Amino acid sequence: MTDRSRSIQYLLLFIAGTLFPLGLAPFMFWPLVILSMAMLFSSLTALTVKKAFLNTLVYGFGIYIAGASWLYVSIHEYGFIPAPLAMLATILFCLFLASVFAMPFALAALVPDNPQSLFFGLPALWVISEWMRTWVFTGFPWLFAGYSHTETWLNGWAPIGGVLWLSFISAVLAMLLTNFIRSDNRQAQIGRFILGFSVIFGSGWGLQQLEWTKENDKSMTVALVQPNISQKEKWSPSRQAGILKQLSDQTKPVWGQDLIVWPEAAIPTIEQRIPTFMADLQTMARDQRSTLLTGIIRYDAGSKKYHNSLIALDKNQQNYDKTRLVPFGEYVPLENLLRGLIRFFDLPMSSLSLGDTQQHPFMVKDQTIAPSICYEVVYPDLIARISSGSSMLLTVSNDTWFGSSLGPLQHMQMAQMRAIENAKPMIRATNNGISGLIDHRGNVYERAQQNISTVLSGQIQPRVGRTLFSYTGSLPTVMLALLIGVFLVLKRKLIS
Repeated sequence: MTDRSRSIQYLLLFIAGTLFPLGLAPFMFWPLVILSMAMLFSSLTALTVKKAFLNTLVYGFGIYIAGASWLYVSIHEYGFIPAPLAMLATILFCLFLASVFAMPFALAALVPDNPQSLFFGLPALWVISEWMRTWVFTGFPWLFAGYSHTETWLNGWAPIGGVLWLSFISAVLAMLLTNFIRSDNRQAQIGRFILGFSVIFGSGWGLQQLEWTKENDKSMTVALVQPNISQKEKWSPSRQAGILKQLSDQTKPVWGQDLIVWPEAAIPTIEQRIPTFMADLQTMARDQRSTLLTGIIRYDAGSKKYHNSLIALDKNQQNYDKTRLVPFGEYVPLENLLRGLIRFFDLPMSSLSLGDTQQHPFMVKDQTIAPSICYEVVYPDLIARISSGSSMLLTVSNDTWFGSSLGPLQHMQMAQMRAIENAKPMIRATNNGISGLIDHRGNVYERAQQNISTVLSGQIQPRVGRTLFSYTGSLPTVMLALLIGVFLVLKRKLIS
């Protein structure tokens, strides 16, 4: 291959990567995900390990630079980094994410170069790549192929295998398209192409008809307070009293609802510093027979640690501490080396501690609520585990960090998928949007407008029971992908 033809191939792979996010929220043109993946898979035959890695690196960079552009907003506007340096940091971070994405695809060079092996081998590598992104360097499980089917018939498979299984199915569809495009006899392939798509989508529609969980005895009234506080003002001591008054004023009309939810870190200080305010809140909640659930930075006097937490106030107080922290936003890797170098490494509330992995869910009006905070909702297996005995899911967030970008819309879509995977309704309260109520099939039936101060009221129907995914998580899909990969690599060695 000449240098010019190689440059053209890299350009096409980059463009293919930039098409990928158009199949996710808010665009939802899912066929582009299939086409994008097919363009990558077409480039991964008869290659060296290095070439397979580089092809996928370029493709992955296209995905992240197009689909995770909100990183620039976080780094520049709230990390106090000048625009040129913020742009450079965003590019470098996207390259890092792309390299993690590409590492498993280096093994494509070790898969036997025949249609049958590639048909299953490349989808297996795709799943391994997404799985690695859930844990490498604490994980960045964003922009998975399976999310493109949050609203298609294929989401019928989610309660069985979760988003990674939907990604595997998407990759199989991409291989059907790849084989059809590359075939010398497309008339012979068109039947397989149509049959494959029909069977896969038809089975998804059939699975949608199943009810994995059933309604509990009664619904709950819920009010979500969306204060829309600027991130630049949130931790300012001069704004503290005003923020607390705003939260109280917004909540006055909805006291008496079963559950009132304030977003992540809504209270801009620790409770020990505002004991009268906290006591008044608990008294009001008790007298009005409401439960107020709010995000707060909680200081544990015993351990002398700070946690990003949720507390529920009614007759008693219940706590939940976040177990998955955001790098640089909530803790600083290599803290001793990086603290003080630039303002980005000294953001407010960036010295938080992990919560215990075994925590009790919230009990509200005899209902069990599985809580998660912000970033936690993007981890499928975490939500599957904590949802096991719950009748509903709840997540709070502060998506102000994303600005007016794709980030909040992508974040909401992942919350929708968690509701589908576990067949439980989801409550989502955020500082500036998107706040909403999601049913057990992932439909957002009550939704607050973004970037406004408002209160969203509605009803939510608790459900009991469990899906297969809530029992197994992603393990069967990951094990299948690993077994396929190992089998094909060994097969290649035996053949050679």
